[in-house]
Amino acid sequence: MTTLNTGDMLDHYRIDAVVARSGMSMLYKATDLTGDRLVAIKVPHKEMEADPVLFERFKREQEIGQLLDHPGVVKTFNSEERSRLYMVIEWVDGRLLRTILNEEKKLSIERAVKIALGMCDALDYMHKRGIVHRDLKPENVMVDADDNIKLIDFGIAMKEDARRLTFVNVSAMLGTPDYISPEQVKGGRGDQRSDIYALGILLYEMLTGQVPFVGSNPLAVINERLLHEPKSPRELDPEITPALEEVLYRALERDPRHRYATAHEMIWDLEHQEQVGVEDRGARPAGRKGTSPITRRVMLYAAMALVPVVLFGLMLLLARR
Repeated sequence: MTTLNTGDMLDHYRIDAVVARSGMSMLYKATDLTGDRLVAIKVPHKEMEADPVLFERFKREQEIGQLLDHPGVVKTFNSEERSRLYMVIEWVDGRLLRTILNEEKKLSIERAVKIALGMCDALDYMHKRGIVHRDLKPENVMVDADDNIKLIDFGIAMKEDARRLTFVNVSAMLGTPDYISPEQVKGGRGDQRSDIYALGILLYEMLTGQVPFVGSNPLAVINERLLHEPKSPRELDPEITPALEEVLYRALERDPRHRYATAHEMIWDLEHQEQVGVEDRGARPAGRKGTSPITRRVMLYAAMALVPVVLFGLMLLLARR
């Protein structure tokens, strides 16, 4: 059976609705008849089960989910004897952060900071256990009526001590261009500082109604990220304080060595903004001053050349494996 329909039984789970479809799996809302509770069930497509890399990735996602027990992280229930491969996940009431942003465009400063603190706390818990999400974006954050959050979808999450899986899909490796860190663009695995970078973009978007780097296509977005600093968020909303702007800049440093080293550091600054020292960045927020047009053009061409080289190297590695 490839697709389950409403009313079908999957072991002791009754399928109540189809929630989402992706290239690798189906997500269903279901009722666990043994405990009379709602759950989400993620069922991989049959062709995914036949692919050893995709199969391993699905199993890793399940294993990582079972290691996490935190109110800000969706819970994955332990495996029992099952008739086929699938994952049983906590059912989460609420709305995706993406839905909220689409409807409201931007959030109040107080609300945006509260949601960001919830994400920081969840990431701090994960990172202390050696787990990196690597795909933090509004589509992977659930928000309830009280603005409490849960991080969802650990499809490309990793344990920092785990061996690297071969990527069969380059776009999946790159993730979403709006939120991916510069080091991931360059082919790095990403670590907890990559999650902090993505969180910085999310906070910037919640505060200003737009992401800090835009372009006509994904490559243009990536080039902007590699070449320039984000536009000053205070130019977009003067109510953003210099201290909160500084928090954003620290999270969005291109060089991960200059970013917050831990989510806990970012929590401290968000909760003690009156003690955040604001760096004199001069022309840095605009990101386009201080270099000549010729220098900027050379940098642009160099960045445009970098991404195809990285992609070619990844595809060559895949072909050899």
